[in-house]
Amino acid sequence: MADLLVFTEKGIYCPQADVYIDPWKPVNRALITHAHSDHARSGHNQYLATIDSVPILKHRLGSFIKVQGLRYEESITINGVEISFHPAGHIIGSAQIRLVYKGEIWVASGDYKIENDGLSGQFAPVKCHTFITESTFGLPSFKWKPQEQVYQEINDWWQSNKEIGRTSIISAYSLGKAQRIISNLNSEIGPIHAHGAIENTNEVLRSQGFNIPLSPKIENGAKTDQYKGAIIIAPPSAIGSAWTKKFGDYEEAFVSGWMNVRGIKRRRNAERGFVLSDHADWTGLNEAIRNTGAHRVFVTHGYTEIFAQWLSEQGYDAKAVKTAFTGDEEVDTNAENV
Repeated sequence: MADLLVFTEKGIYCPQADVYIDPWKPVNRALITHAHSDHARSGHNQYLATIDSVPILKHRLGSFIKVQGLRYEESITINGVEISFHPAGHIIGSAQIRLVYKGEIWVASGDYKIENDGLSGQFAPVKCHTFITESTFGLPSFKWKPQEQVYQEINDWWQSNKEIGRTSIISAYSLGKAQRIISNLNSEIGPIHAHGAIENTNEVLRSQGFNIPLSPKIENGAKTDQYKGAIIIAPPSAIGSAWTKKFGDYEEAFVSGWMNVRGIKRRRNAERGFVLSDHADWTGLNEAIRNTGAHRVFVTHGYTEIFAQWLSEQGYDAKAVKTAFTGDEEVDTNAENV
């Protein structure tokens, strides 16, 4: 029997159902694992995603898009192919996509993480014959500390800055990591504010019932003194820009899995770096793949060749494939040798 999914110039394609998974070129019908821009692009005629992804997809791509939402584990059948979405734990609404046809089961993971962040749901292993995985952090050197420890480090850093009247500005991806950080800041230390791009995203998620603390937007024309001792969450593009200069005495920090890599913090001119990722580390990747029971594994983005070679040595039928996915962690996976 021919492969249920094939890799094409437009994206991961299921010929039997005539659908694509996270296509990077316009198609008729797209199955979307999550709303990050390297996986959810504009220009498709129809979108199918989880219910929790629908509002943020409309916020990012336009309210006019035609999108259908499914609950986790709810299935839809298209030309004999059963399709369902399962928790990926990456960001709110993120999913692995399971396709079944004539007893053959494939799962496309999109991006995922194993540790439950309290917002994005718990990653759920899905048994399959073939698993399509990311490998954004597919090297043994990537091992995450417990997230509670990282949150404490961030709060301690903020407290230290507040004590000397300094503003703390922290860089975090506007969909995913920003909400995690805001939800775990100690509001007793001081005021919490956010860049407009982040707070606009928060408002969409709050409207869906997600309990994300208020983080008032930075207003134009605000006085520098207004933010002394506060913490401000901003997207990476704002760090080091004229936007941050108006805060006077401030310190910037980056929050990313790439802060695990020696030299990247220096290259980003970051005064502080905190290691926190919305992707699985080395241990998480291996655990997730093992728990699928899959024999065949395709590695789509990250350290693809290295990780596929490792999986082959462990007895998997593994292959690296080229895609347009980036891993959305703000730093090129090839930026540093580890």
